Amino acid sequence: MWRRVPGAEHGLVTEIITGLYMSPLEILALLGAVALVTARWLPPSARPRVTIAAGAVLVLSAILLSVTGIRWQMLPVLAGAAFALPFALSPLLRPLRRRPGRPAWRARWWLALPGSMACIGLIAAGPAAAWALPVPEFPTPTGEFAVGTRVVQWTDPHRPETFTADPDDRRTVVVQLWYPAQKSPAGAQRAQYLGRTEHEARTVSDALAHQVGLPGFLVDGVPRAHTHAVFDAPVDGGRGRFPVVLFSPGSGGVRTQNTAWAEELASHGYVVAALDHPYDSAAVVLSDGRTITTETTSTGDPDQDEKLAADWTAIRAADLGFVLTQLDGLDRSETADPLSGHLDTGRVAVAGHSMGGAAALQAARQDRRFHAVIDLDGFPHGPASPALDQPTLALTQAVTPATDPRYPPRLTEALKSSTATSYRLTIPGAAHLTFMDGPLYLPPVPSIVGSLGRTESPRVVAAATLAFLDATLRGKPGDLTGVLPAYGDLSVYRPDSSH
Repeated sequence: MWRRVPGAEHGLVTEIITGLYMSPLEILALLGAVALVTARWLPPSARPRVTIAAGAVLVLSAILLSVTGIRWQMLPVLAGAAFALPFALSPLLRPLRRRPGRPAWRARWWLALPGSMACIGLIAAGPAAAWALPVPEFPTPTGEFAVGTRVVQWTDPHRPETFTADPDDRRTVVVQLWYPAQKSPAGAQRAQYLGRTEHEARTVSDALAHQVGLPGFLVDGVPRAHTHAVFDAPVDGGRGRFPVVLFSPGSGGVRTQNTAWAEELASHGYVVAALDHPYDSAAVVLSDGRTITTETTSTGDPDQDEKLAADWTAIRAADLGFVLTQLDGLDRSETADPLSGHLDTGRVAVAGHSMGGAAALQAARQDRRFHAVIDLDGFPHGPASPALDQPTLALTQAVTPATDPRYPPRLTEALKSSTATSYRLTIPGAAHLTFMDGPLYLPPVPSIVGSLGRTESPRVVAAATLAFLDATLRGKPGDLTGVLPAYGDLSVYRPDSSH
């Protein structure tokens, strides 16, 4: 299976081979480097031909990679080949300089062996790095619909921007929509991950890396990725209106951080609207080209940080309510907007990851237009009242000694006090980043992304979400207490029930 990365004009040579995490050009360079090192150990009759062929393949691949873009993961491969090259070519060149009757020089095996092993070690580091920090491979959506996407930007004229001192500045949010679409023609360009353009994607990727103290080049595969959605694809208009799910990312997170989840929901007939929260999200690129970076930072004082988190959560909750109002207006609009008449704003869920989950809970408390809530491992910041009256699904990782001791009781309080049946699903093997796209492109370290794996992580989170949404927004027959345990350990909180 092939998957194209940016630079599609170069054809199949720039496409990543699924499961190998490398392109054909990169694999050619890898094979050339390995052959160059091992040529020293071949019989004398085969050594010249293999050396020349391997060197030619390696040089040609390196030239083409320099044109299409060399990933840092290939640098150890090229370095190992560069160290081996003089030793591989030396036996071929020495006969030209050797005096007649003098035997050909060849490095002693006990000297050549450590050098060869060192070069092989360098070369092997390339595919290992490509596997650990790959260009993400997004799972193919399993629903009946193709997926379209578009980005909109809205300004709330009634709400001042509290992160700036300008009294005339008004709160602006950027929203990406994923929706059920008509099937696109074969070869249609898939949407860039992290942004509308590769430049925006790199801006966001660098900001996300900087936020966690990593150099941007380490995750340079992320902005190279394309997803399964097609920008501005025609809406599938033959199915009437689609239920809507609003999504708020984690602290410092961005609207695209749950793309795999959003595409899966859209393929099953939902419209997902994910928000960038300016001055909170790592980087937000506005339509006028300005980039707004995060200004939310921890103080180190637990009490002060809790107050700040509650304030930021309130801003996010207001953003979610404002976007729902805009979507309702969009659906009722008499303009030629392609989504007009296709948004069922009478069936709306609000969801979020981490701090976004807290914002979803607060938005639902304040705005009864939200009919269901999904909290993806989010600590409930802010006031615990009024009680929720919408069904709520909280997906969490297992409690460990590293878990904030305030988290389980705070979440349990929110779910128990709800006037509607609510659910907590603890997913074995999950970590905090299991609930977003992180497992697709971060090293598979259980403490970071969990132990479910790159394929299973997005599948479990999306499947549990869909089961809940189908029951609460679509009234699908069936008992969630019989469905959700397939994905983890379920706790059910019914009104006036203690467990």
